[in-house]
Amino acid sequence: MSNLKDIRHRIGSVKNIQKVTRAMKMVAAAKLRRAQINMERARPYAHRINEVLTHLLPAINRNLNRLLEVREPKKVGFVIITADRGLCGSFNTNIIRRATEILKPYEKDDTRLICVGRKGLNHFQSRGYNIIGQYIGFWRELNFGHAISIVEQITDLYLKHDLDKVFLIYNEFKNVIQQNVITQTFLPLVLTEESMGEGKVDFGEYLFEPSEEQIVNSLVPRHLNIQMWQALLESNAAEQAARMTAMENATENASEMISDLTLEYNKARQAAITKELLDIVGGAEALVHAQG
Repeated sequence: MSNLKDIRHRIGSVKNIQKVTRAMKMVAAAKLRRAQINMERARPYAHRINEVLTHLLPAINRNLNRLLEVREPKKVGFVIITADRGLCGSFNTNIIRRATEILKPYEKDDTRLICVGRKGLNHFQSRGYNIIGQYIGFWRELNFGHAISIVEQITDLYLKHDLDKVFLIYNEFKNVIQQNVITQTFLPLVLTEESMGEGKVDFGEYLFEPSEEQIVNSLVPRHLNIQMWQALLESNAAEQAARMTAMENATENASEMISDLTLEYNKARQAAITKELLDIVGGAEALVHAQG
């Protein structure tokens, strides 16, 4: 009977875990809806600034803005965006794997890491990388100010020549079951026609006031802020989608495990009952033979 007791205990444990995974799935679904709305609201603004800058940059002298300065990348920065928590499938693993691959050609002394999210911070900190910035514990109250703070640190280091090039690595939200790992050059600002994707606008012979240079100088900081904000929103939505999918799979796996354990329990119970019946019958037969 101890075997039956163990199986009953395992079934109860799996059912309790299933309740937790089902609740986590529902919470992630609610957070995903909010994150997706914020992400989709920010996309048109980011896309439009990108279009204008892509059109104007070839026409101006890049030396007029130090954030447009292209120089030999002796000190390279990487902004790596992960989650603070796990239980979201391969969300964090994919980012860390991609970042590790990109970091391989560089010496550790030549790299500077800004880790957004505890998972990436713990991974690269434990491996001796030079962490110059860490942003954790803000995902529940994510706002535009977080993007501004990160960009201010990056641009300050870039203008001081403490960074010569900066890469941004994050998960882009595609749909509930798919996230793409994106690696893009954040600084120096180099935009191409391909970066606009579909739906690009032909500006033709538009006149810009007050001047193209002044407009670019005004838009570059905004562009960097909105690009970082978009990356944070995309990553947040992708994390919630990954967690929802992972918890849904965990809930289904728990159901299958409960079914298997229930079948095992019924078989063990039937075997125990059969054994008891055989013992009773055997005892009765022995008693009859003894009396005969």
